[in-house]
Amino acid sequence: MTMSAWIESLLTTLNVGAEASGAMVRIILATAVLIISFTAFYVVRRLVRGVFHRLFLRTRFTWDDRLQKNRLVMRLTLFVPAIIIHLSLPTVLNGYEKATVVATNVLEIYFIVVMILVLDALINTLHDIYTTLPVSREIPLKVFVQVIKMLLYCAGLILVISAIVGQSPIILISGLGALTAVLMLIFKDPILGFTAGIQLITNRMLKNGDWIEMPKYGANGDVEDITLTTVKVRNWDNTITTIPTYALINDSFKNWRGMQESQGRRIMRSIYIDMNSIMFCTPEMLERFSRINHIAGYMQQKFMEVEQYNTELGDLAHDTVNTRRLTNIGTFRAYAIAYLRGHPMINTNLTLMVRQLAPTQHGLPMEVYAFCRDKTWVNYESVQSDIFDHLLSVAGEFDLKIYQYPAGADIQKFLAQSREPTSL
Repeated sequence: MTMSAWIESLLTTLNVGAEASGAMVRIILATAVLIISFTAFYVVRRLVRGVFHRLFLRTRFTWDDRLQKNRLVMRLTLFVPAIIIHLSLPTVLNGYEKATVVATNVLEIYFIVVMILVLDALINTLHDIYTTLPVSREIPLKVFVQVIKMLLYCAGLILVISAIVGQSPIILISGLGALTAVLMLIFKDPILGFTAGIQLITNRMLKNGDWIEMPKYGANGDVEDITLTTVKVRNWDNTITTIPTYALINDSFKNWRGMQESQGRRIMRSIYIDMNSIMFCTPEMLERFSRINHIAGYMQQKFMEVEQYNTELGDLAHDTVNTRRLTNIGTFRAYAIAYLRGHPMINTNLTLMVRQLAPTQHGLPMEVYAFCRDKTWVNYESVQSDIFDHLLSVAGEFDLKIYQYPAGADIQKFLAQSREPTSL
């Protein structure tokens, strides 16, 4: 005897009418099935939460922690009540065709939604496992993951609609052709972001952790996240700037990754020399410069070169215009090069020079071009400042003056001197 027949016979003994007993049998069976299904769901969920949690803690693998984090196993337990209800439908709704169709459609929609949630958790788990690999820093896949999830949810929505209206999903998909223009307008940013993301990743133009500058969007800092539609940049003042992904393809930006991966960070800064202080070296100046440790060897070599050249001139050497002579600016430039070569934080394997640029109204620019070994911003700035502190201070030892605009104190000093009476 089946369960429904036993309940119906029990109701007959209680003098319940045939029509009423049939409805009550269905209600009792439906209530029992719901209670059993949700009890089974609760028990399985508790078992999974307890057993799998302890099991994951004891393993030495990390991928199982990703499973627990994204609740993949917990979402699989959502199938338990639906399976029990689905197996009991022929018994509970026997003879009620319309109710059976409605319940079947509701269960189908439930299965679709749960399957989407499970696949979503699986995709997140696989992506989390991928981010633990070293290659993930070079080739981030978050853009592709977001596209796959978007397609997954779109497919799920189509299946849900097809279950509601009772039509094949193929018919619904074919009907979307007429809405192509509207869909292109709605999904314009994701489509542009997807194509831009492919170019950024395949060409390795950008990755998480890169320092980029994009003045148009006020971005100057490290890339924190690359998504389907935006790139998140944490600026050095800890503000966050979001840039459309496709803007990184359409507009130009500066990526400092090459500097970070190189053997040094460039120092390129000029000192402006007052051209009125540039002169030929006198014998007293040459003697003083010869005692400077950094250029003692340089001065000795130059003495020999100048003396040999001037000796070969013969009688022409009587005119000083024809002779070679050292200048204080050239000697200072040689000192700066020797100082940089001896500096422990300057990478001498890379380009190192001190050169003169074209004279300007601000004086003669003497540019230092070198590479600092330490690429960390704070340390780099400290090394650069120390170098120029020294060069600016030592310029006076070569009888050179640093150019700067006259300040208020300079003007007051000049006026005070002009008022002093001249001695006869």
